[in-house]
Amino acid sequence: MEIIEENIYQEIIHRLEKIQSDEEIRILFACESGSRAWGFPSNDSDYDVRFIYIRKPECYLSIDEGRDVIEKEIIDDVDLSGWDLKKALKLFRKSNPPLFEWIQSPIVYMKQYSVYDKLKSFLPIYYSPISCMHPYTNMAEGNLRDYLKNERVWIKKYFYVLRPVLACNWIENNLGPVPTEFDKLVDTLIKDGKLKRYF
Repeated sequence: MEIIEENIYQEIIHRLEKIQSDEEIRILFACESGSRAWGFPSNDSDYDVRFIYIRKPECYLSIDEGRDVIEKEIIDDVDLSGWDLKKALKLFRKSNPPLFEWIQSPIVYMKQYSVYDKLKSFLPIYYSPISCMHPYTNMAEGNLRDYLKNERVWIKKYFYVLRPVLACNWIENNLGPVPTEFDKLVDTLIKDGKLKRYF
């Protein structure tokens, strides 16, 4: 698992607390997503911090629906973005792969109240193989087209194709919600010891 340096970890916590104050929200859950959560970051990888938040009750009583996403400018390689709980629940119901990956992320920055634990416990109930298969298939095809067709290819880009391919294989084998970490996919799906050494 990727270890976040203590000074960076604390800086991320500080920024999340500032978002809570500035936006007048409560962050229910915040985690690392992307290559650091998957387990294959490079030296120039951003910190892709994702969170679920809730606003004051009166914000949900208005006839006009407000903005349900918070996105902050990337500063010092820290990318902060979050979804309102209502948006998150709608996507959760649809078995949204990125959200499912957030909930299973090995790197958690903030966890308040019981929302995170309840969502995690509901993963097997709302997991839909068909709903998850299409995004991972599209991801593999898109990354193959965008990253592996060039004259020079960064090693990390191969993992951007391999991971969704293994995710599809995981789904085909009826193994339940796809884990976030690449190592879990490899350990479960790759049986050839010689091949596994390359990962």
